[in-house]
Amino acid sequence: MRGLPGVYIERLKTGVEGFNELISGGVPRGFFVAVVGEPGTGKTVFSIHFAWQGVLEGDKVVYVTTEESRESIIKQALQFGMDFARAVDSGKMIIIDALMRGKQDEWSLSDLDLDELVEKILAAKKKLGYGRARLIIDSMSAFWLDKPAMARKYSYAVKRVLYKWDFTTYLVSQYAITTSQAFGWGVEHVADGIVRFRRMIKGGILRRFVLVEKMRQTPHSLVMHEVDIVDGRGMIVREPTGLRREDFALPEHVRRKIVESRRRDELASPEHEAESSDVSDYF
Repeated sequence: MRGLPGVYIERLKTGVEGFNELISGGVPRGFFVAVVGEPGTGKTVFSIHFAWQGVLEGDKVVYVTTEESRESIIKQALQFGMDFARAVDSGKMIIIDALMRGKQDEWSLSDLDLDELVEKILAAKKKLGYGRARLIIDSMSAFWLDKPAMARKYSYAVKRVLYKWDFTTYLVSQYAITTSQAFGWGVEHVADGIVRFRRMIKGGILRRFVLVEKMRQTPHSLVMHEVDIVDGRGMIVREPTGLRREDFALPEHVRRKIVESRRRDELASPEHEAESSDVSDYF
């Protein structure tokens, strides 16, 4: 697989047209990738592609949905020609529903509890059987919206337990529309890769963009690309954009407040480490 010269790295294709070329052919096997951005930027569609590509390649696929029902995810995938229902019925995929918690079926969560989530994921992997597996948690933010200071601790816990189960994982994290920043900082700290989706309304038209901010063991693009979501096809990565980082920048007083808030959250976190990180890198 493509990557560093002389080093073999098994890479999983993302299923998104034009995206594999940005990351040397695919996501390294076993990686935890943070898929981050505001609502409406394409994170779920990006994740659906990754799941379906796994079905096509014979991987075991576990999809956790916290902000849409199982039925909603199935319908959305079908819009792009991806038959999740058939994949579930044939034992290639399990969709864990963490939204409709009143359901009493085997693959629904009774509560937004991290321990229960991990138990369900491991049970699903055992049910699907041995082999290379893909996991999508869409989204992790639901588990710490009321306690953002715990985001890093929860993210570490998930990675620590699931790492040995041969999952290549997308951890989706919601960013606020008002600030374009996270509800608690956690996923980014534990991730092997960060795929950042952005949005802009220009001339009354919504435009979506993607940037690979980090991908270990991978020569990757450092350029922001525009993306389209096309009915019947799904996500397509278009040409590099001429937009600059400052085109998305927040006002200075807002940026300062976010930096100060993040520092307070990190100091309050039980997982706080002695070394400090350069929070300005995120702006």
